[in-house]
Amino acid sequence: MKLQCSITNATLAVAALSAIAFTCCSSVTHSNVANNNQPSENSVAVEDQNNKSVGGAIDNRLVTANERFGFKLFAEVSKHEAGKNVFISPASVGLALAMTYNGAVGETKQAMERALEIQGMNHAELNQAYAQLRQALATPDSKVELDIANSLWARKGVTFNPDFIQRDKQFYGADVTTLDFNDPASAATINSWVTDKTKGKISNIVDQIDAQSVLFLINAIYFKGKWSVEFDKAKTKDDTFTTGAGQQKRHPIMQQSGKYNYYEDKTFQAVSLPYGDGGVSMYVFLPKAGVSLDELQKSLTASNWDSWMKQFVQTQGEISVPRFKVEYEVGLNDALKSLGMGVAFDPNRANFTGIVQGSENAFISRVKHKTFAEVNEEGTEAAAVTSIEMRVTSVMRPPKTFRMMIDHPFFFAIRDNKTGTILFMGSIVDPVAT
Repeated sequence: MKLQCSITNATLAVAALSAIAFTCCSSVTHSNVANNNQPSENSVAVEDQNNKSVGGAIDNRLVTANERFGFKLFAEVSKHEAGKNVFISPASVGLALAMTYNGAVGETKQAMERALEIQGMNHAELNQAYAQLRQALATPDSKVELDIANSLWARKGVTFNPDFIQRDKQFYGADVTTLDFNDPASAATINSWVTDKTKGKISNIVDQIDAQSVLFLINAIYFKGKWSVEFDKAKTKDDTFTTGAGQQKRHPIMQQSGKYNYYEDKTFQAVSLPYGDGGVSMYVFLPKAGVSLDELQKSLTASNWDSWMKQFVQTQGEISVPRFKVEYEVGLNDALKSLGMGVAFDPNRANFTGIVQGSENAFISRVKHKTFAEVNEEGTEAAAVTSIEMRVTSVMRPPKTFRMMIDHPFFFAIRDNKTGTILFMGSIVDPVAT
């Protein structure tokens, strides 16, 4: 599994992560930000300008925080997407917000800490933990590709806090590029970077650049993994899948048998389908008869997830998995406000003076998230992009064998098993054939 993170100051995401646009009502001038609750220059030095301290074990506080945030965000998004396929990358959104958090101050900083579940971690610890996580995700696997790229796109002529820029370059590997936002070609330049980093799966994250926009922060992730044991295409047959609306449709269903990490309780069956050497897996959770997908999703919490992950046992079984493709786009403003980040969207209260040096207040005006995934006999390809625009002013013993027919709505997640990072999660109520 390879991890690509650009760290140059030049130009120009595949399961892409995120984009943040900061906008300002007037020209930005220098201002004193020494007491803005940001890490001082000395703090950055402690974080290690030479990256010598990046190595080491992953901070479990970050893994736990990311799980809690991811399941909370999924629950909020799903509330408003009843009866629809949902697919998000909590890793993408979380990482984008973490980079933004590097410039948050006071009440805004505290609200983001609560939403991201990172209370108790200071900037230095959070940045160090993310640097370690990026390094851990880079473990090679000949059958798995995981590319992560971050970038900052700055308006020409605007002055930014150098500590903020340095931290996002150093710990998140962000490119930093200055563009003339008055040039209509600037949006195309940014979108070209997104298309490249997502290998064409996601594009056009920036529709247009507002006259008040001063910064876009883009994070992109691309994932492609081949199953440890690929499905035999000759065994794929059209069979019945019952959609969330209760309609029965003929759909290509892949078939396989063997030993799998498997778990079930009174409400669901769950199977782990590994990619490559098993460092990354897709976990599929199928509600049992009489249990709806909505009921299952209400039990999706970080605490339950951790408990379930410990109870998978190698079990002989048969599985039937639908081929599917999902392309998803959602605005995250309301979801993030519901998680306690409302102040960051309030032009009169938001405080991001750790990012832009000047007298004007920057605030988040729009958060947009786009994802893609395709699952077939060979494996999975997935991508995600998040854009944030800112402006101023009960346990059961596993059976000896099992049969798991995934022929109705289900939840699934792609998880890095070494770090516990959930890269993607979603629910499929009506699969689209690939």
